[in-house]
Amino acid sequence: MSIPVVDLGEFLKGDANTKASFVQSLGAAYESVGFVSVTNHGLSDKLIAELYEYVQSFFSLPVEEKKKYEIVELAGQRGFTSFGREHAKGSDAPDLKEFFQFGQIVEETDPMKSIYPDNVQVSQIPAFNPTLENAYRDYEKTGKALLQAIALYLGLDEFFFDEHIYKGNSILRCIHYPPITQAPKNAMRAEQHEDINLITLLVGASADGLQILNKQGEWIGVTSLPNQIVVNVGDMLQRLTNNKLRSSTHRVVNPPQELWGSPRFSMPFFLHPRSEMSLACLESCIDSEHPKAYSDITAGEYLDERLREIGLKK
Repeated sequence: MSIPVVDLGEFLKGDANTKASFVQSLGAAYESVGFVSVTNHGLSDKLIAELYEYVQSFFSLPVEEKKKYEIVELAGQRGFTSFGREHAKGSDAPDLKEFFQFGQIVEETDPMKSIYPDNVQVSQIPAFNPTLENAYRDYEKTGKALLQAIALYLGLDEFFFDEHIYKGNSILRCIHYPPITQAPKNAMRAEQHEDINLITLLVGASADGLQILNKQGEWIGVTSLPNQIVVNVGDMLQRLTNNKLRSSTHRVVNPPQELWGSPRFSMPFFLHPRSEMSLACLESCIDSEHPKAYSDITAGEYLDERLREIGLKK
């Protein structure tokens, strides 16, 4: 599928007219499709290559070694999560994946320290954690710029989101979809779902499989091209905008049987705000034709609710 392509450089370095054109293109794409491909996104090819190298090294470890980095009480928010533990909202079939999550880092004296668990350190691969941290910081910068453009599209101050995502609860998730060894009964690599967060940024996956559900109810395959990242709207932004910007339903399908022996790796960055941010529908997105669709809730409360729905939290 050819999804809209936008050049983030136009927003960051363009004149006023170019910047305004970018804002309109981005907003229109999110209203119509929910996904965009972004060029000049600021994530270096070198860093992305290193990220994949070390992540693949981690998932190549024996299962008993990986499980040393699984802390169940953290509900998957840090460290390793075993194969088959997560399922999509409304589905009982576990997804055919395992993953490692890396989160926000704050100083020991920061008041947020009590909220964010420490990241799990992988001792066997010394470059693993530093590489994830570098990628995390670059993703944050790119996401911040995109949210500034989204704010302008919504008629808000350009920097509306800045304070809400400063030291926010974002997550870098490193996903491994192992080779399929026998015919799955009713499970797929990732059942259809919508993301929980504000926006999701995704560098190119190591294999095809991502599909989005279009407005005609058709599943369309999406592949990001070299030098592009795919960025989609999440449920928190949908809720905040009272459905003006809609979270797209997507899934990762199993490959054809002749490719069952091939693993798949994917590195989405789920950009979350701070937990205290209100997700109450913006007044500017409410009118007689679009009555308020959601009750008021904070980002932290909503995340907790969704983690329970997908089986990561009891």
